[in-house]
Amino acid sequence: MARITIIGTGAMGTAIGGVLAEGGNDVEHIRHSEVGTAPVTGEIVVLAVPYPALAEIAETYAGQLAGRTVVDISNPLDFETFDSLVVPADGSAAAELQARLPESHVVKAFNTTFAATLGAKEVGGLPTTVLVAGDAAAAKEALAAAVRAGGLTALDAGPLSRARELEAVGFLQLTLAVGELVPWTGGFAVAR
Repeated sequence: MARITIIGTGAMGTAIGGVLAEGGNDVEHIRHSEVGTAPVTGEIVVLAVPYPALAEIAETYAGQLAGRTVVDISNPLDFETFDSLVVPADGSAAAELQARLPESHVVKAFNTTFAATLGAKEVGGLPTTVLVAGDAAAAKEALAAAVRAGGLTALDAGPLSRARELEAVGFLQLTLAVGELVPWTGGFAVAR
């Protein structure tokens, strides 16, 4: 199994950590107050932080993240208005992160799920599916294997350029939940 570091201890970081630990992976968390002082030891590093925190984390840990799989779970939306993504129309938070961490293997995942659906392992009676996008096949498969070992479904959504579409789906799901049109225990499911 894998050694995984999760930066972030909020609802998503805790839920992701629970799933990955259930799969037999060695999971450690770095709290917000420990960023910059706690070392990254996992070969897979999950950034379970809001989009605005990515730049600082990338700058702080760039050397330690070289050669590692770095998982971006963020949805780069305007949290004041919930009316738009705040990245260029032809880009994504994950692409920006890859540009900041050229020696890392950035993967987009978990942004189309809610913490409750990760914990329940289902959405509307269907297995919770984690969509995974990235350019490094081995990095995607390592994350997908850890997700599957934890009892969820993982689906390869294509190259990192598909992160833009994943972020749009995450944005739509969040706006529906904030508008109380879907519950935080609901969302999108992939029927196969």
